[in-house]
Amino acid sequence: MFKPIRMKINEIDRNAAEALLQSNRRGIIAMNGDNGYPYAIPINYFYDCVGQKIYFHGAKAGHKVDALKTSDKVCFTIYGNERIDESESWAPYVQSVVVFGRCRLLAAGSESIDRLKEFAMKYYPSEQLVDENIAHAGRAVQMFEITIEHMSGKQVQEK
Repeated sequence: MFKPIRMKINEIDRNAAEALLQSNRRGIIAMNGDNGYPYAIPINYFYDCVGQKIYFHGAKAGHKVDALKTSDKVCFTIYGNERIDESESWAPYVQSVVVFGRCRLLAAGSESIDRLKEFAMKYYPSEQLVDENIAHAGRAVQMFEITIEHMSGKQVQEK
């Protein structure tokens, strides 16, 4: 169903792909948009390696919500871990991860608040600040969950 990485020499293992998902702060989510056009936007996210899920937050209305109501299939991409090999200083190596999955809106309640807190702890400097912000604006936010159906990662040299 999902195509394998064509250049196997560039493939990174699952552990390296998951490490990149955990360490990065932003990615691009792509979905089916209006009139058959793809819709891709940058998002902050939280990766739950135990549950094999990706969580992100968003407003309760808008293009993203409309697109996800039409089709729950998404593609999520991140890249990072750029490094330069001393023998070829001008051409960096970069890793990337591509995830295909299904996205759903989490129901309001304790599950959504728990995930919002986990998500926020990745970005805020203290739990106190997280709790204050959730108390102040938590009701205006909804959480989305991507269930991973396929994940692949690779490392390429940009030359």
